[in-house]
Amino acid sequence: MTFEEFIMQARSMGASDIHLTVGAPTVIRVNGELCKFTELSDQVVHRTIVSILSAEQEKLLTEGKDIDFSFELKNGARQRVNVFHQSGRLACSIRLLNAEIPTLVQLGMPKVLLDLAKKRRGLVLVTGPTGAGKSTTLAAMIQHINETRACHIITIEDPIEYRYEQMKATIHQREIGRDVPSFDYALRSALHEDPDVILIGEMRDYETISLAMTAAETGHLVFGTLHTSSAAQTIDRIIDVFPSHAQEQVRTQLANMIQGIIAQTLVPASDNKMRCAAVEVMLGSDAIKNLIRSNKIAQMEITMQGGTMQGMQTIIESLHRLYKAGKITYQTAMEYSNNPAEMEKKMLNG
Repeated sequence: MTFEEFIMQARSMGASDIHLTVGAPTVIRVNGELCKFTELSDQVVHRTIVSILSAEQEKLLTEGKDIDFSFELKNGARQRVNVFHQSGRLACSIRLLNAEIPTLVQLGMPKVLLDLAKKRRGLVLVTGPTGAGKSTTLAAMIQHINETRACHIITIEDPIEYRYEQMKATIHQREIGRDVPSFDYALRSALHEDPDVILIGEMRDYETISLAMTAAETGHLVFGTLHTSSAAQTIDRIIDVFPSHAQEQVRTQLANMIQGIIAQTLVPASDNKMRCAAVEVMLGSDAIKNLIRSNKIAQMEITMQGGTMQGMQTIIESLHRLYKAGKITYQTAMEYSNNPAEMEKKMLNG
């Protein structure tokens, strides 16, 4: 079996990820669960991992560096790869990416995300754990802009996951490590490249978050991701990266620029054949902005509950809707709720 056939077999089984480890079974992730895949010898696993590396990447690996990159099969299917050492042996995680960018409707996303994609300036964040579909949601929003607006879009990614065909928009995709050395370097350059929209693959550190806020403050529409599980946690995370003496000013800046936060997670569907996105949506309403300025983040969820007419929803409301539509089970709704007692109350009253 060639490596390409190996990848296509995993794809045919509905896998989202492959884990190759010398000295351990090869496993794939299907609908969020790991299961054993084809039996491969240690020699084959080692040879397979090394075969997808360039000479330069192999050199970096021998120096103890982890390697992040993407590669494309002959049929256009793209993969995101991380190669690393564990217990002195080679290991590799492969994320199997979709070639086609789904629409927000196909993803089952709230309609308000289309409104966020129409904004001309400000900060829109998509958050959630690894594997929650953040990149796909962002790609769908960027593609909607591409289809509807003549503007300049710059994406900064590590690595590039989805390739866009230019439609109404002009799109430049920059990959960390290949086109630019880092997110903060790429962002500094982007501000001199006449962008209307900037996508930041991951807002990892102070420099990137600070520059993203500067870009949003100076009239650009900025999309980004963080590994946070709720809108409130996202606000706290952003503010906490700044020195304590600057945090009051940052709250004011963030309140002025925030357009929305989408916190999502993928939960098992009731048929156990796929997963559904449970989505918390916070919008930059006047009430939300006042809470950010006055450092009353703990009250944000109550405000979101009262903002349903504007398009806001909590994770509990999202799970409840999925349950009422028959898309997930009662047990799943309870398991993924951030407040089981409140979730149970919602179920009884709804």
